[in-house]
Order: sequence, then C-alpha cells, then structure tokens
Amino acid sequence: MAAKILANLIIMGSGIMARAFVQAYRQALANASKNGVAQEAVQNIRRGSKMMTEAEARQILGVTENTSWEEILQKYDNLFEKNAKSGSFYLQSKVHRAKECLETIHQPKEGAN
Repeated sequence: MAAKILANLIIMGSGIMARAFVQAYRQALANASKNGVAQEAVQNIRRGSKMMTEAEARQILGVTENTSWEEILQKYDNLFEKNAKSGSFYLQSKVHRAKECLETIHQPKEGAN
C-alpha cells in the first residue's frame, strides 16, 4: 500500500515539474521575442555560418594582402584541382568560397586600373 502511494506521489510530482518546466520555457521564449534577443541570435547564426572573413580566405588559399589577382587565381585553380582529384568536396567548397570572398575585394580594384 505504501509503495502504491509513493509511486503515485512520484508520478504526480514529475507531472507537475514537467508542466512547470514547459511553462517557464514558453515564458522565456516570450520574453526573448519581446526583447528581440531571439531574432538577433538567429541572424548572428545565419551570418556566422555563411560569411567567410578575408583573413580566413587568404589563409585557405595561402596568399597575402600583396598577392596579385592572377596569383590568387593560380592558387585557386591548383587547390581546386587537387581537391577534385582526391575527392574532398568539403575542402573544394572551402577553396571556392575563399576565392569568392577575395573576388569581391579584388575585382573592384582590378576594374579601376
């Protein structure tokens, strides 16, 4: 009899705790959306995952700030072909993104000359 009562108390207590947790979580989400915290966090995640910095792009391609666009293209072609042969799609895409990043920086300069 005591075991049955104890089991009922444990089940009821865990149900109450679960409902309280869900309610607290909903309230936290509501507070975050009022403050704009949730939206800002999502935007930062999107920005962080898609953008490559210039320094990272230069490091991937193994070039410096003084490297000409032609040399960057040579490095890109070399690394892209090596990774195409070895079958590393991840590295190949990183090399391509690095070239795209540096392209946005170098192309306006090259067009102005």
